[in-house]
Amino acid sequence: MTEVAMQPSRIRSRGLFDVAIVTAVSIVGFGMADFYLRRLWTIGPGGLSALSKTLPYWDFSNLWAGGRMALDGHVGILFDVDAYRAALRGMFAPNLPNQEWSYPPSILLIGAPLAALPIFPAYLAWTFGTVVCLWLAVRPLKLGGPAELAIVLSPAVIWDAVFGQNGALTTALLIGGLAVAPRRPVSAGILFGLLTIKPHLGILVPFCLLAGGNWRAIAAAAGTAALVAVATGLFFGFDVWSLFYTQTRPLMTGILEAPFPQHYHANAITVFFTARAVGFGVAAAYGLQAIATIAAIAAVVWLWRPGREAEHRERVVLTAVLAILATPYGYTYDTIGVAVAVALLSIMVSRPPRLILAICWLYPFVAHILNNAGFHVGVLVPSFLAVWMLHSIWARARSTVLRPS
Repeated sequence: MTEVAMQPSRIRSRGLFDVAIVTAVSIVGFGMADFYLRRLWTIGPGGLSALSKTLPYWDFSNLWAGGRMALDGHVGILFDVDAYRAALRGMFAPNLPNQEWSYPPSILLIGAPLAALPIFPAYLAWTFGTVVCLWLAVRPLKLGGPAELAIVLSPAVIWDAVFGQNGALTTALLIGGLAVAPRRPVSAGILFGLLTIKPHLGILVPFCLLAGGNWRAIAAAAGTAALVAVATGLFFGFDVWSLFYTQTRPLMTGILEAPFPQHYHANAITVFFTARAVGFGVAAAYGLQAIATIAAIAAVVWLWRPGREAEHRERVVLTAVLAILATPYGYTYDTIGVAVAVALLSIMVSRPPRLILAICWLYPFVAHILNNAGFHVGVLVPSFLAVWMLHSIWARARSTVLRPS
């Protein structure tokens, strides 16, 4: 089977209806981005954002402040919730809402250099730098300029910037590693090792590599993760790892399992959170999440086995979508992989209806509105895209088997 025969047909031209849909969705997307960003940077008299009711840097303030404390030799404060909150209020504003340190200590290797800058320049460097990383990661997929632009300006990326979150970086590490894994396994492994700054988004990576027999990438990932752990210990003290395990890990588990709803559930989009929203207890929600995780693992093992009738970029993008379904802990700013999937499907002949793609692309902007209204349907977006892509690949493989030689 030649590579050409394996590749799905691309759309060669755009009809008037395509142009109208893209124009309308772009106007809505830019309008909503303008609304949210303006609200984010409308600062009240207490120094807090009108949108977030906290700092306009939102989650980035944790990364920057944690880096600042580490540089000042007070890294232990990160693992004492009361001391950490008091330190944040001393740094920023006495009426700052409660925040917690939630990251593995290895992210301090990024946070500490950023904290050498004032927080606003650091926020800009972080936001634009991670989006550039995302763009570089999707370039090997050869989606074309318009599709790449749709990704870097997508609602998921805008929402990631609004939160000051790391979704653009983690998506870049995941997609970038998967994209180059067959040709440059060591480079892929390095990217996967760096993804351990947010390990729950890399659940599927070992299964992809094992299914493909990519032992060099596995070795490089393990070596990079070990090197990052050692470097973190050398710079900030090896006790940060024990403190993370005994203090931060149980804290984040408590946040995950807290009674539903909490304010942060407004942007939650996983199977676990959806189960909680419809009334399941913690144990039952974990059970449903386990089923989703096992199904996602089975899907990527099938997808990444050699000889599968799938274009490589389909494997990459579909795995990024399945990663959202595999983790119990995920929010709208983690759905940039969905935007990449929409961009890929938009240039293929075998694609969902245009209106469905538009809804999937815009969804991060309205997820919190629907969630607050009691409609926790966010998990349906990655679920639909995953099922569509899996069925397309399966149907193509089946038609190839049945086609007379």
